[in-house]
Amino acid sequence: MVKYEVKMTSIGKDAQTYLTSNSSFILINEKIRPMLTDMVVEHTVGELAADIAVGDKVKVGKSEFEVTFVGDAANKNLREEGHCTIVVNKEATMPGQIAVSGVRPPRLRFGNVIQFYTEE
Repeated sequence: MVKYEVKMTSIGKDAQTYLTSNSSFILINEKIRPMLTDMVVEHTVGELAADIAVGDKVKVGKSEFEVTFVGDAANKNLREEGHCTIVVNKEATMPGQIAVSGVRPPRLRFGNVIQFYTEE
């Protein structure tokens, strides 16, 4: 079951650097906060069909990950603004973060689909 699906529409000039240096990237609905565009990955507006939970899967382009942590505010933020920070192969502790594990960090590319889903 697909829980959330969006398409990258803009990759901020600092977003790839942030992924490389902090093992994370920030998602947000396109054009919702223009002052953040340099550091975020903007995406089409999506609807959160069900809360993201530990054990769910996420695909970012061709890369696939397993969700290992969901912060207390992550689902609310996704629902309201398409906003969360995805932390890759590292521990997450902040309320707006979702930690995922996989082989290597994803490629941030215009047009890539981000899809959270469960196999149940």
